[in-house]
Amino acid sequence: MKLIKLISSLFILSFLIVSCNSTPKVYEWRGEGRLGHYPDKNLLKSWPENGPQLLWEFNELGYGYGAPIFTEDRMFILGEIDSIEYLFSFDLEGKLLWRVENGEEWTKTFRGSRSTPTVVDDLLYVCSGMGNISCFNSLTGESVWKKSFIQDFQGVYTMHGHSESPIIDEEKVFLMPGGQENNVVALNRYTGDVIWKNKGFEERPAYNAPQLIKLANRHILVQFSAYHLMGLDTKTGELLWAHEQDNVEPEKRRQGMGDTHSNTAIYENGYIYYVTGDGNGAVKLKLSEDGSKIEEIWRNPDFDGFMSGVVSLGDYEYGGGTRKPILMRIHKKTGEIDESLKIGTGTIIEAEGLLYYYNQKGNVMLINPKPEGMEVISSFTISKGQKEHFAHPVIHHGILYIRHGEHISAYDIRST
Repeated sequence: MKLIKLISSLFILSFLIVSCNSTPKVYEWRGEGRLGHYPDKNLLKSWPENGPQLLWEFNELGYGYGAPIFTEDRMFILGEIDSIEYLFSFDLEGKLLWRVENGEEWTKTFRGSRSTPTVVDDLLYVCSGMGNISCFNSLTGESVWKKSFIQDFQGVYTMHGHSESPIIDEEKVFLMPGGQENNVVALNRYTGDVIWKNKGFEERPAYNAPQLIKLANRHILVQFSAYHLMGLDTKTGELLWAHEQDNVEPEKRRQGMGDTHSNTAIYENGYIYYVTGDGNGAVKLKLSEDGSKIEEIWRNPDFDGFMSGVVSLGDYEYGGGTRKPILMRIHKKTGEIDESLKIGTGTIIEAEGLLYYYNQKGNVMLINPKPEGMEVISSFTISKGQKEHFAHPVIHHGILYIRHGEHISAYDIRST
């Protein structure tokens, strides 16, 4: 037992030493900065009638909606099989390297995994729908530490399970158990020990994958609880500001009513943009230079994406609608919707100036967002897999990855 503790201590110490001497590379939800932009070049500008070439596929992921995450030579993804969540590791040729258990997974509604892992150097962080936050060795799958939102932090469940993709800032990993005492917490990402906690507004979580804003004088965690967008100082845990979702009156608020805010906020040139399908809609906030205050510039409740993701490109933001099953474009200066396509509600990413849209009917579309009007260039349909088409597409090394339930497909979209 003493030998095991010594080995574990040396393992953690080695990571601490590495972290102090280099800037870690973070691989996370929706690419660098969580913005949905992928840096790949020399991609196809149109696809064959039946879609790009299928390179490989895997049919045994189990139920789930979470997108894969990639390092330079590995793919990681979560799936639920027989009520247990598994973390899968593949090489880039689609060969399964290993899978490990991560405890019980959510099966009550929309059963399956619902988040994307985060990788920092040789450590990998995952969060399950049941609220288990776990750290693994990304090379071997060996467990490093594990915490429970419910047991360790007296957290609360949402109607459809926790859906948080972990975010990292230096030695901290942040999560939202919800509840009264430990509404938002920062853990030491090497050990799982609590660094700080904040009561927030004592609300339940909001299915949100948070954002990190790095200013010269402070870093800010930007995360939704059920009825508030909050900005917290990542070093101290201080609540700096909040923006309330006021479309539902306080006396009418209950689980499932106005508390679903899945899209990650965007920070650009001193402004925060967020989109909620069950809140204020699209909102632009001005952030003060020191990060301590916000000012609302505009809001548009008609731009109401639930969980499509949002892509900011030039003067516009793009995202799928909720009340209307359309792809919308909103002007970032005025807050006005000036263009839409009747192509269904879906998830969206960008590469080389083109949009990739995966709608909830299983259609994958390549779209030119030209100023005079958005245009669908090519499309194909995902026919394999089960349940809803909710997962976000991912592009890595010129390969487009689409997950549908237990099935994932890898398509070659390289032009050369």
